[in-house]
Amino acid sequence: MRPIIGITGNFGEKGCELAKAYYQSVLEAGGSPMVIPPFTDEESLLAVVSKVDAIVLSGGGDLNPLLMGQEPVPGLHVINAERDMAELSLIRMALDRQIPMLGICRGVQMLVAATGGSLYQDLPSQYSDAPLVKHDQDLARHCASHSVSVEPGSILLSVFGKGRENGPMRLYVNSFHHQAVQDPGPRLRVCARATDGVIEAVESCEYKSVLGVQWHPESFIMNGDRCMMPIFEWLVGEAAEYAESRRIHRSILTVDSHCDTPMKFGTDEERLVSLPRMRHGGLDACIMVAYLPQGARTAEASDEAARKADDILCQIGDMVSLNKDVVSLARTPDDLYRIKGEGRLAVMTGIENGYAIGTDLDRIRHFRDRGIVYMTLCHNGDNDICDSARKSNNEHGGVSDFGEKVIREMNRVGLMVDLSHAAESSFYDALDISSMPVVCSHSSCRMLCDHPRNLTDEQMRALAKRGGVMQVTLYDGFLRSDGRATIEDAVAHLLHAVEVMGVENVGIGSDFDGDGGITGLAHAGEMINLTRALLRKRFNKDDLRGIWGENFLRVMRTVQQVGV
Repeated sequence: MRPIIGITGNFGEKGCELAKAYYQSVLEAGGSPMVIPPFTDEESLLAVVSKVDAIVLSGGGDLNPLLMGQEPVPGLHVINAERDMAELSLIRMALDRQIPMLGICRGVQMLVAATGGSLYQDLPSQYSDAPLVKHDQDLARHCASHSVSVEPGSILLSVFGKGRENGPMRLYVNSFHHQAVQDPGPRLRVCARATDGVIEAVESCEYKSVLGVQWHPESFIMNGDRCMMPIFEWLVGEAAEYAESRRIHRSILTVDSHCDTPMKFGTDEERLVSLPRMRHGGLDACIMVAYLPQGARTAEASDEAARKADDILCQIGDMVSLNKDVVSLARTPDDLYRIKGEGRLAVMTGIENGYAIGTDLDRIRHFRDRGIVYMTLCHNGDNDICDSARKSNNEHGGVSDFGEKVIREMNRVGLMVDLSHAAESSFYDALDISSMPVVCSHSSCRMLCDHPRNLTDEQMRALAKRGGVMQVTLYDGFLRSDGRATIEDAVAHLLHAVEVMGVENVGIGSDFDGDGGITGLAHAGEMINLTRALLRKRFNKDDLRGIWGENFLRVMRTVQQVGV
């Protein structure tokens, strides 16, 4: 199937119009072009966005500087008000859904405006270093008039510089503009400049398929010159990968096994897991946990912890009830598949920290009856059940005598044992005690990041041998020992886990709205990016089905089937 490439139409005296070079370049690159007229009706824009696999933002008139909080300078040319608001809305919708985009001339400026950057309205009068290059050529459009220097390690260099991704490289381009990028803003980075320093191309710094160029690459093909076709071939390739990822997500069940979103209920903080973001990212279900920080271990404190857990579970239920047309609570894997078949999202619940039960075994049945699917035995700090991986006094030397009873009761009532946060001694004790497979709902690989919360290769092998699963988490501190983590780090941990445990014992537990969220996988709306990254690593649909939920649900079925 040829991917559908939407191309924004210009607007002139006759209404919407488009130069042949744009759609001819898309056709030559293997895409199916579709013109997107300038309109602002949100419902109609959403319908368009749902159909396209990539977008070309075409050239045209100036952007109205008032939309960027600027007063017009004398050198500003004719603005195109019909296009401005329509394209800003289109770009933001596409960014929300991770749709690949290529901005051309005006298009690169629109990308910058939509993502918080700034523009020069008129280069000759505003650029502090007087341009040495003529940026508005008199030559024919298919002729190159000046060169640009391409940044090492950039997407642009990988597009045009096969085999020399570390540069340097110069491209020879045409030029028809006087507005230009001043500052690309927080979400884009410069990837090419003219010899006078003027920014000629920008791209995503968030591992997204977003690229913008100040020149007109489409013009060359009309003279039979294919020198700029790599940029359109790149876009069509990204579009095909995006479309395949979407098809896979429609046909499998995708589950995030751990998020702390209830911590954001009742606050003004932006939620990394929201119903719109789940839709955008192709995430069908998540397990929202009632998180309890470790506190005093008195009878009164334990009672309060249990009440707190009950209150959080009620809040989750209330959120679902308020959005019942969109989302449902689920207790079993069958519920998840049924809810997806009905076109809705699903939420399961869990408890993070067995502190919620104190020393009362009856509370295990109570919380199981309330619908939770797993309980994390501890958090940061020892409790009455076991020793923790962090803030531990090695109080029990692993799982306590009471903790052994807890695990056996969880097995009996069909509640999954979660060993994320458990000390290594607790981990091995729990494996020995449990008659059922156990899970680590949000953990990563200690071999790649030496953190006590992560699992050693030996732990991972032991977990897999017992039929359990490890859910790679998306938290900086568990993915990298230094610096900010990215989607590349998450993929590296997942690949290592697959190598050690087998693809059937690995999954994803984001820890969003707790400490999770990394560049490229910053929130639930970006989860489709992980599928794209794994497709590049040659994972097939069956592999992805397991990683995205079926491996975790296999354990859930096993545990729930024997529960009483």
